Amino acid sequence: MADPYRVCRLTDLADPGSRGVSLQLADGTLDLLLVRRGDRVYAYRNRCPHTGVNLEWQPHQFLDLTDRFILCATHGALFRFEDGFCLRGPCAGQRLTSIGLRIESGWVVLEL
Repeated sequence: MADPYRVCRLTDLADPGSRGVSLQLADGTLDLLLVRRGDRVYAYRNRCPHTGVNLEWQPHQFLDLTDRFILCATHGALFRFEDGFCLRGPCAGQRLTSIGLRIESGWVVLEL
C-alpha cells in the first residue's frame, strides 16, 4: 500500500470548490489540485495534458465561472470533476492524471 498523506479537512474545501496542494516527496515536489462536489473529493496532478503548465489562474482557483468544471486558465480547456476528462479545448479527449484518495475521519487523505 502506498504512503498516505493527510492534506486537509473535508470542511476546508468549499462545495463545490477547489484547492491546490504541493507535496514534498523524496524525489521532488508534486503539485496537485483537489476538487469537491458534495461528499466526493477528487485529486489530480496539477498539470495540463496539452501544455504541461499548472491549471489555476490564482491560488486555489481551478474551477470555471459556473463551478461545474475544472478549467485550464492558459487555454480554457474544461475537465470533468469525476474523471478529469477534457470536454473542450486543445486537449479534448485527454485526461488529467488522477491521484488516489479517501475521506477518513473528516480528513482528505491522499495515497501516493
